[in-house]
Amino acid sequence: MNLSNIKAALFDLDGVVFDTEPQYTVFWGEQCREFHPETPGLEHQIKGQTLVQIFDKHFSGELQPMQKVITDRLNEFEKHMTFDYIDGFIDFIGHLRLNGVKTAVVTSSNRVKMEQVYQCRPEFKDMFDAILTSEDFERSKPDPDCYEKAALRLGAERTECVVFEDSFNGLRSGRAAGMRVVGLATTNSPESIASFADIVIDNYKGFSL
Repeated sequence: MNLSNIKAALFDLDGVVFDTEPQYTVFWGEQCREFHPETPGLEHQIKGQTLVQIFDKHFSGELQPMQKVITDRLNEFEKHMTFDYIDGFIDFIGHLRLNGVKTAVVTSSNRVKMEQVYQCRPEFKDMFDAILTSEDFERSKPDPDCYEKAALRLGAERTECVVFEDSFNGLRSGRAAGMRVVGLATTNSPESIASFADIVIDNYKGFSL
């Protein structure tokens, strides 16, 4: 994978910048066991989906009144999350910036959650040229809207961008945007995401342009 002409690196957040997916698995495991005991392991099936997508598919109809309950629980849960960087990320983002590559976070998380991130990680904002959240997009991943908007924000052509993603919807979004895609095997197995990415890595250790 030739990254020599890359001008912009676009990062999803959970499972790509921060190793938060195991925490979300715990949260959704509790909700799924309470509301969907008939589907053991549902928390693994919904990985990488947005809250709207999860609600539409699994908490509609009779369970729709529970959406607010779960949202309130999630907001409270996120207040107490830890935000540990994926191994090698700090060095990698520094390498990109030294080489003049612009960087952006492109996440389905909302601004409320991001305020929690900024409190826990005061240095976070300075790592990126732009941070795009769910409020900035008209359509959720796997639609390419979010990555197209990020490229426009950074003044880069799609062929000059590389997307870093861990979820199937995120990988599909980067592909649909016509960008090169690096898959992080932090949420799903390397084998399961290989066909959606140009290259698959476990973390950022030893990875560079």
